[in-house]
Amino acid sequence: MANIKSQKKRILTNAKRAERNKAVKSELKTRVKNAATEPADPEALRLAVKRLDMAAAKGVIHKNQAARRKSRLMRKLNDAG
Repeated sequence: MANIKSQKKRILTNAKRAERNKAVKSELKTRVKNAATEPADPEALRLAVKRLDMAAAKGVIHKNQAARRKSRLMRKLNDAG
């Protein structure tokens, strides 16, 4: 455990951010999975793309990773239907 007061604060804030990031990443997986399994549902696709963009904007995932995931999702849906 840290002895410096500012480092103790950083540990707490890092834990909060990690928890928030974990929730966002979990929702991303759910949205992408729903969009992939329901190719006829444009709303599921729109939500998945929106969440990927929001996660990239917030810095939870890298913008190139968001672009790659969207590309793979679109390619999967185009191949299926």
